[in-house]
Amino acid sequence: MSEEQRPRLRDLFRPRPVSTDRTVTTEADEAVPIGLRITAGYAWRILLIAAVVAGFIWIVIQLKLLVIPLMVGILVTALLWPAFEWMLRKGLPRWAAVATSLVGTLGIVAALITLVVWQIRTQLQDVQDRSAQAVDDLQKFLMGDPLNLTQKQIDGYLDQARGFFNDQADLLLNGALTVGTTAAHVVTGAVLALFILICLLADGGGIWKWTLRLFPRAARPAADGAARNGWATIVNYARTQLFVAAIDAVGIGLGALLLGVPLAIPVAVLVFLGSFVPIVGAVVTGAIAVLLALVYNGPWIALAMLGVVLLVQQVEGHILQPIMMGSAVKVHPLAVVLVVAGGSMIGGIPGALFAVPLAAFVNVAAVTVSTGSWRTGAQPDADLIWSTVPRQRRRSNR
Repeated sequence: MSEEQRPRLRDLFRPRPVSTDRTVTTEADEAVPIGLRITAGYAWRILLIAAVVAGFIWIVIQLKLLVIPLMVGILVTALLWPAFEWMLRKGLPRWAAVATSLVGTLGIVAALITLVVWQIRTQLQDVQDRSAQAVDDLQKFLMGDPLNLTQKQIDGYLDQARGFFNDQADLLLNGALTVGTTAAHVVTGAVLALFILICLLADGGGIWKWTLRLFPRAARPAADGAARNGWATIVNYARTQLFVAAIDAVGIGLGALLLGVPLAIPVAVLVFLGSFVPIVGAVVTGAIAVLLALVYNGPWIALAMLGVVLLVQQVEGHILQPIMMGSAVKVHPLAVVLVVAGGSMIGGIPGALFAVPLAAFVNVAAVTVSTGSWRTGAQPDADLIWSTVPRQRRRSNR
């Protein structure tokens, strides 16, 4: 056999057009309309994909005590990654950069917890007294003109409201993926997440190289490029959400303090944590601040608190974020809301927290493979759930 006739090894992996000459058809097949056959072909493939996704979700639920700390460790690593890389670029040894990142993070968390506990201990009794007085005033209003409700009717409405909120709290806190049912689970998850964080900072590259060996040799370059683009997206997402959370927490907390709303520091911390759930978290935590102002300070202060919440979110989203980050972050609100809602239905609070970054990673990785951008290492040029578009700067002709 000559050199030209000998098949090359790389040609064996090239896709070839599928011949349809061997397709076996019967009279019954020909009697079925072509549209119905195409629909049936799509249907069984969609059912197969749904079965695979359902099986994956079932496995995640069974391993929730392992999956949640892993996701927490990855997300915290993404939060610390820009500062960690900056320390490495400045020549700091890796072990010193890891230690500095951990000590700094734990110090900030400890300081926030100390401030929250201090203010709660200082103002809790006053808040309880004011809340009881507000409930009494509301009952008097309901029993007077023009409503003229009886005490029995008011108690019935209150029981219904308590039942509704208890049911919603149980649904939210006892979802398929909760942090744990006991304090031991919480402590174990926290320790495991801290260990995962240390390992990822210390040897994240080595861990990924080992993971990459699980893929077929021919698929490793595409998998590596897709994962790197996905990780860059997660880091960008974490950096953006950290900035958004800090602005919202400082603005709303300072507004609550100036308006005389109690528990301003716990409200600020709650807003900071809630802002990591895009769109939905900011709305819920802002509503809690307004409700606290309504109960403690009255309707006018509550209205002012609502104005502060809306103003902070608008200034952060349309002024500070584009100026300080130098990019216009494009997130489709409908996609974010649907992803967060689906994540909360499947996994409760952790599901809502991890839904958007997980969806963004999967989306970027899939588009990277499909567009072939893994060959160049560039970010895929396609519609993404989460993407950043660099702001165009005008160049001077001088």
